[in-house]
Amino acid sequence: MKLIDSHCHLDFKDFQNDRDQLISNAMHKGVEQFVIPGVKADSWSQLIHTCHDNPVLHFALGMHPYFIDKHDETHLANLEQLIKTHCPVAIGEIGLDYFDKSLDRKKQQFFFVHQLELAEQLKLPVIVHARKSVDDVLQFIKQAGFNQGGIMHAYNGSLQQADKLIGLGFKLGFGGMLTYEKSTKLRSLAEQLPLDSIVLETDAPDMTGQEHHGQRNSPEYLPEIAQALAQVKQMDIKKIAMQTTANVKQLLKI
Repeated sequence: MKLIDSHCHLDFKDFQNDRDQLISNAMHKGVEQFVIPGVKADSWSQLIHTCHDNPVLHFALGMHPYFIDKHDETHLANLEQLIKTHCPVAIGEIGLDYFDKSLDRKKQQFFFVHQLELAEQLKLPVIVHARKSVDDVLQFIKQAGFNQGGIMHAYNGSLQQADKLIGLGFKLGFGGMLTYEKSTKLRSLAEQLPLDSIVLETDAPDMTGQEHHGQRNSPEYLPEIAQALAQVKQMDIKKIAMQTTANVKQLLKI
């Protein structure tokens, strides 16, 4: 069984003491590749360095809405230059976070749109954070004329919104929340979606699954998410692994 963690933050300081051992442990459990999105400009260089000498690590570069106060317009030019120099697999993690009311919504929208336009210009997919904002995300994707597809990270919208995103070339990311039996809405959504629209992720170190609640999350736990998806879709886990892995490879060209 071969899996890809389509969204984990192995560059975070949470992993600075045991990153290599964790990657080895995860690979032993069948997680063969890892996608690490960037979140803010002052961490891009470290992210690139972390991934530089390890062929199983793939990075994306972007400005996360949660860190919107740390971004300014000069970072857009920096982002474009780094992308052209270092060839990430995607632009991300970008998006809109309306859950946290303290975040400047207009500034989020400005950077989201400009990063979408840059991704379209450079023919790259995007990795999108959409918290309480899926309708606006859809609107801005359409307005930007964005046609490169991407991953909707930690998807928790409706089936109707999912259908629209799939129609725009997006895959939908499912993570640790799927392992909680109380996540009835999310599990029902995963059951109804076509398997070729789903990718698996941990969002490590955050969003830990049921068996590791309260602990640091890790790509080592990705097989548990695959097992949860196999359970809700009543499918063989090997088929789940094969198709979700193929989905990431096809989208990100890895």
